[in-house]
Parts: sequence; structure tokens; C-alpha cells
Amino acid sequence: MKVEEAKLNNHSSALSTQYSPKPRRIDLVESVKMAATTLVANKLRSSLTMLGIIIGNASVIAMVGIGQGAQKLAAEQFESLGPNVLFVLPGSREARQTTIELPKTLVWEDAKAIAQQVPAVAAVAPEINLRYLITYRNKNTQSLVTGTTPEFLSVRSYKVARGRFLNEIDLKRNNQVVMLGSELAKKLFGNQDPLGQQVRIKNVSFQVVGVMASKGSFMGTNQDDAAIVPLSTMANRLVGRTSPYGTEVSWISVSAKNQDTINAAKFQIENLLRRRHKITNEDDFGVDTQKDILKIVNSITGALTLMLAAIAGISLCVGGIGVMNIMLVSVTERTQEIGLRKAIGAKEQDILIQFLIEAMILSAAGGIVGTVVGVSGVLLVGALTPLKAGIAPVAILLAVGVSGGIGLFFGVVPARRAAKLDPIVALRSA
Repeated sequence: MKVEEAKLNNHSSALSTQYSPKPRRIDLVESVKMAATTLVANKLRSSLTMLGIIIGNASVIAMVGIGQGAQKLAAEQFESLGPNVLFVLPGSREARQTTIELPKTLVWEDAKAIAQQVPAVAAVAPEINLRYLITYRNKNTQSLVTGTTPEFLSVRSYKVARGRFLNEIDLKRNNQVVMLGSELAKKLFGNQDPLGQQVRIKNVSFQVVGVMASKGSFMGTNQDDAAIVPLSTMANRLVGRTSPYGTEVSWISVSAKNQDTINAAKFQIENLLRRRHKITNEDDFGVDTQKDILKIVNSITGALTLMLAAIAGISLCVGGIGVMNIMLVSVTERTQEIGLRKAIGAKEQDILIQFLIEAMILSAAGGIVGTVVGVSGVLLVGALTPLKAGIAPVAILLAVGVSGGIGLFFGVVPARRAAKLDPIVALRSA
């Protein structure tokens, strides 16, 4: 009898071991298929849910790309000014930051002193810049007129396309000669040769002696839609004497001998002008290198890019809230389905994962479409505008990563709500 009981117990334990339920694994592939099927079945709702994510991703990528393009364009424009160039600007630093019209604290004699007494300087080109009406026969246009010296050609890296540039004789004799920018020459003369023709600037007649090669725009100013005249003629015939201390100039462009002497040139110019202006307190001028100005421009464009990217990022959050709202609606609409699945054995974890996968698919799909739209927008801006807009891989990774994270984050609440539904209550309410 004991032997039979022992055999029965052994058989029972073997059966219990053979048929004991194993821990059930979650089938992610099946969950993804179910989530995709549900989203495809509701195309309009899914598309509208993704719209916020698409707009957010596209905005972030486009804004960062355009901002970087603006920085590249600024760098190229400053490099086009000429190698090793420094700018001596009138007015104190505070005045230059707070006033639109700079005070006239620099004169032509300052430029002559810099050229003669600063050993680190290769060439100096003072400038007077004003806008005047330029007329040829029945054609007229308002353009920038620059009065300068022959050194301007080398300091600012300009090139002559036709004719000649200003010379020392023009400067000494106050010759009424003018160089025209390529676009200005086309405006006034069309296909006609402008050399030797007479144009009028502020009702003063000037003979065209040359046409400049195309230079492009700088900081919003078209350098090709401009005229260049001798500084002495500009001061005496167009502007007139405005200061008892000499011929006032807008600023002075200075070319250092080489890259290594830029800082030395800046230091020597500052010391010379402080002695000449008898300055004991705050400087009434400023000496800026290309790098100094470019650093200011980059800080401005960088701040604007960051601000625009932050604004675009807000739309990503709005898109995430849209995902959560639609998923909550989906939970309400699918109460019967959730109750039925739980009644036939689905666990809370199964429901949770299915709804999280749906939210992540929506966000990932919106992120991919948004990336395509953003990259296309950046390429279009680069093709249609002067901006050297580029695609920033960091912005793409950040936008796609954030959109996926938003889907996961905002999908948790509706997914947990679906997982916590009581199957009996769900089936009864359905």
C-alpha cells in the first residue's frame, strides 16, 4: 500500500512539473503589429496626431540650419573685406552701441598719422560714406557714395573690371572722377560702355574712369550698387567742411602687414590716437579687428538661432500633448477591446506596452517626416537665398530623439489608464 502511494505521489509531482505554467513572455513583434494595424485603421486621426510632431521637428531643423547659414554668410562677408583688416571707428563704445548715427571724432589727418607712424600697418584707407542721388541723362538712382584714397583698392581687396582706379593725382587735384560698382553701372548705362561718360552726383558732374568687379553684399549693403570718388573731392565738392579740426571721415580701414602683426597694429593705433586726441579718460574711437566684429555678429546670430530653436521646440511639446490627448481618446473608444483582451488573459503589462508602442510609432513617424520636411526647407533656403544654410546633424539627432522621447513620455498616462481598466467594468460599460 505504501509503495502504491509513493508511486502515485511521484506521478502527481511529475505531472505538476510537466504542466506547470511557465512565465509568459511579451511578444513585442505581435504588439508592434497590433499597434500598427490600429493606427492604419484610423488614418485621419493618426495623421492629425503626427502633425504637431512633424511641424516641431521641421521647425527645429530649419531654424538651426538657417541660423548656422547666417553665421557662415557673415564669416564669408567679413573675409571678403580684405586680409588682416582693422577698422578704426568713431565714437566711444557706448555711443556706438546706443546711437544710430556715429559721432564724427575721426579726421583724415588721423589716417595720415597712422600710415606714417604705425610700423605694423601696411596701408590705410579713410572713408566718407553717404548716400546721394546719381543721375545719367534720364536715369537716376539713390546709391552709396564712398570718398576714399588709392589705398582703398588693396586694403579692402577690391578689383577693377574696366578702366582704372583712383590715383594720387586725382586726390591732389580734387579731380571729379568716379568709379562705378558693377550693378550701378548696369542701372545707369545698361549695355553701354560707361567709361568716359559723365554722371551727376548731387548735381556735381563726375567723369566715369572705371568699373569695379563684383564684390557682393556686406551686412545688408550691396557693395556693387555704389560709387567711389576721391576723398578730397568728396569732402570739398559734396560734403563740405564740417569740422575745424580737419576732414571728418566715417571710419578708417587699416591693413596690417600680416596676420601676426594685427594685435600689435591695434595696440599701436590706439596709443597713437589717444595721444592725438589728448584722451585721459574714455576713448572717443574704437579699433576692431575682423575677428572682434565677427565674434559680435556670431553671438547675435547664435542667440537668435537659440531663441528660434526654443520657439520651435515648444511646438514639439505641443505635438506631444496632442499625442497624449489622442491616445486618451483612443483608450475611451477602445474600452470594449481592452476589457475583452484582459478577460481572455492579457496582462496589464501587455496593454501598457501596446499603447506605448502606438504613441512611439506616431512620434517616430512624425519625427521622420518632420526631418524630411526640415531638411528640404533648409536646402530650399540655401538654393534661393544668399544664406549658406546647412544641415546640422546634431539638430536632426536632437529633434528625432526628442520627438521619440516625447511620444514615450506623453504616452505613459493613457497607456497606464488603459492597463488599469477593470475587465468586468470595461465589458459592462461597453
